[in-house]
Amino acid sequence: MPQKGRSACPINLALEQLGDHWTLIVIRDLMFGNRRTYGDLLANSEEGIASNILADRLKRLVAAGLLSKAPDPQHRQKAIYSLTEPSIQLVPLLAHLGSWGRRHTAPSRELSVRAELLEAGGPALWDAFMEELRYLHLGAQAPERSVFKELQAAYEQAMRDGPAPGQGTAPAP
Repeated sequence: MPQKGRSACPINLALEQLGDHWTLIVIRDLMFGNRRTYGDLLANSEEGIASNILADRLKRLVAAGLLSKAPDPQHRQKAIYSLTEPSIQLVPLLAHLGSWGRRHTAPSRELSVRAELLEAGGPALWDAFMEELRYLHLGAQAPERSVFKELQAAYEQAMRDGPAPGQGTAPAP
């Protein structure tokens, strides 16, 4: 059954699912920061998402099938959010957005290092990252390579190196 929206255009339908600022930021934080609980997403938001906005986006993303929600076995009042296959398939889109943002905006070196690596690695790296996300979020077999660790190590190194001349410091993702 076709999805309903303002039009059946695939770009319109995608934007109706992903088109607000916070939706892709929440997906980014689960994808690149491996933040899995509401509290972790809220406490570590670089952009300072408000608690009501985060709660709304998590609810919308679960309803849209882009995230799943399961009880936290270590804490009865917490939930663990996981990426689903459709959100994992957003890796190339986020890689392209990061690449575009590196070229056409003034990002910090620390926060753009992952985008730089994803751009340089291209589709082969994106596929390896998606394979690892399937392991981390969907319980698939563990891959031999950890792209997540490579991206995190590059970010941590950039943080140790400090900002480029003329830039401020970036908060941890």
